[in-house]
Formats: sequence, C-alpha cells, structure tokens
Amino acid sequence: MSDTEAGHVSVLGAFSPTENKLNILLLAVPVTCYFAYVSHDESMAFFASLVAIMPLAFLMGRATEEIALYTSESLGGLLNATFGNAAEMIIALLAIYAASQAASGSDTETLMVGLVQASLIGSILGNLLLVMGLAFLWGGINYSEQKFSDSQVSSNGSLMLLAMIVLIIPTVFNSTVGGAEGEKGVEQLSHIAAIVLLLLYGLFLFFQFKSHVDLFATETHHHEAPEMTKKDAIILLVVATILVSWMAEILVHSVEYAADDMGLPHLFIGIILLPLFGNAAEHFTAVVVAGKDKMDLSFAISMGSSTQIAVFVAPLMILIAWAMNVPLTFEFGMLETVAAFLSVLIVNVIASDGKSNWLEGALLLGTYVVLGAAFLVHP
Repeated sequence: MSDTEAGHVSVLGAFSPTENKLNILLLAVPVTCYFAYVSHDESMAFFASLVAIMPLAFLMGRATEEIALYTSESLGGLLNATFGNAAEMIIALLAIYAASQAASGSDTETLMVGLVQASLIGSILGNLLLVMGLAFLWGGINYSEQKFSDSQVSSNGSLMLLAMIVLIIPTVFNSTVGGAEGEKGVEQLSHIAAIVLLLLYGLFLFFQFKSHVDLFATETHHHEAPEMTKKDAIILLVVATILVSWMAEILVHSVEYAADDMGLPHLFIGIILLPLFGNAAEHFTAVVVAGKDKMDLSFAISMGSSTQIAVFVAPLMILIAWAMNVPLTFEFGMLETVAAFLSVLIVNVIASDGKSNWLEGALLLGTYVVLGAAFLVHP
C-alpha cells in the first residue's frame, strides 16, 4: 500500500478533539505558556505542563504506531517501545542539562539529579504495579482467567532482576564504604554497570527480534491499514516531540517552586506524578487491550516498558550525565531501591505462571498505593 492510498487522517486532523477526546487536554499547552511567560505562576505552570504532556505523549505514540505499520514487525515493536518512554527520556535529559548548568554541589544540581533518579524509578514502579495491576484487574473483571506468554515473563523478569542488582550494589557499596571514597566508587561502579546494561539490552533485542522471535510472537496490528501517510506520521512525530520537549522544559524549571508551594516531597513528584502523567496514554492502551483479552500485548506494554527503562533509559542517562560532568549514579536511595526490588519480585511471582485474574491485579494496585503513600509522607 502506498502512502497516498493509505492516508485518511492529516497532521492537523490528528490534533482534533473529534479524532480523540484526549486532545481536549491540548488546551493545557497555551494555558502552560500563559502561566510560564505571562503571569509567571510557576506552580500553575508545573501542573498545566503535566496535563499538557498527556495528550502530546499520546500523539507521539499514535505517530509511532503509524510509522511502525510501514516497517517490519521487529522494528515496529522497537519503535513503539522506545517512543512509549520518550516523555520520560526528554524530562530526564532536560533535568540533566539543568544540573550541568548549575554550580557543582548546589541545591539545584542535587534537585535535578534526584528528579532524574526518581522519575526513572517511578516509571518502573508505575508500569509494573499500576499499569499491570489495572490491566489484570480490568481484564479479570471481563474474563475469569487470562493467559500470556511465559517466555515474556522469563526474559523480561530476568533482565529486571539484573537491573535491580545494579541498583542494590551501589547503594550497599556507598553505605559500606561511605565518605568521599564511597561516592567516587559509586560513580565508577555506575559507569561500568551502565555500559554492561546497554550491551545486555542490545543482546536482548537481538534475542527478541532476531534469534528467538518466535518466542515473543504476539498479536500485532500490522495487518491493519495505516490511517496516515508516512510523511504525515513523521511530521506528527516531530511536532509532538518538539511540543513535549517545550512542556518538559517548563516542567523541569518549575518543579522546585511547585514542590515548595504545594508542600509535596520531591520524591513524590518524581516517582508518582511525572510517570503517571507522562505515561497516561500508554497506560490506557495497556488496560483497554487487557479488557479485550489481548494479554500478550498488554503485558508487553507494561513489562516491556519497565524493562526498557531499567536496562536502556537509565544506563543511557547515566552515561550522558557522565559526559556532561553531572554526578548521576545508580545509588537511588534505600527506600527507592527497596521499593523497586520488591516490585520486581512480586510481579515475577504473580506472573510466573503465565496467568492472571482480577485478584492479582488488586494485589499489585495495593502494593502501588502503599509505596505511593510512603513517598508522599517521606520528608
């Protein structure tokens, strides 16, 4: 099918509320600009930018799915997984840049480094507990028992446990050695671990998309006809990415004011709020397809996104920060590390049989609520 035959939705049409009701939230973009550049209300600019990122992230995902229909199944899956986490990557990159511009050891540098670490942990927790929990619950309400590929559980679960080891070791190392030597050692250890994780992620992609592709075969939408031309989809992706970057820049520079004005801990903002809004569209998709008994796809979205954050996005941010002389490490803090490890553990236990029901979803959601409360009351 050619581009001209395929197109039904234009770039401007993709932004229309009639195309998707979520697009109504695009009104938050000019609202964010008003608070950021006219009234200079940093707190309102923060929350408006959070809301604005939701529909923009959805449009990025929509454009990526359309582009994927013109590619091979393996490349399409990789595109969907990568751009599904694009909002968090952009926020993290802007926070690292802001930290690089601040004085070494300053409060701003510390805040931005903490924000990057919190958003990465939050993305892992959100995908594993909130998204998977909602998917299991909603799917379980419609079907008494649902099944998904245990090969996905095994491969993704093993990688996630490896990532948790990478989080635990620097934390233990720092608490054991302590002082300046401990901090220097944690930085060196984090740089080595980041390189190893990226290499292993490359091997995982080869395993998933080349050598053992049959183990990961799921229902795909590549038989569907594209609704946009390839050119329009690429333009939509570029425009949406630019707008997400713009909103993310406002968000990063207003987060400190919002935290002080609202009395919210930085940990809660980074771990709960940022991933919740940045991944909202992807979360919705995972839950909807679970309700249609497409659990392989739902599991691939939730577990796959967590895996990519842990073994690709996080180490990539570590190496970029290293290049920009920003002290970002895998030493995320004791509470964050324990929370991530226990989340991976409970998901591996619950999903190990390749079956799900609504009670297991409720267990995951309960875990997420308890962890969210811990970060909310954290000083």
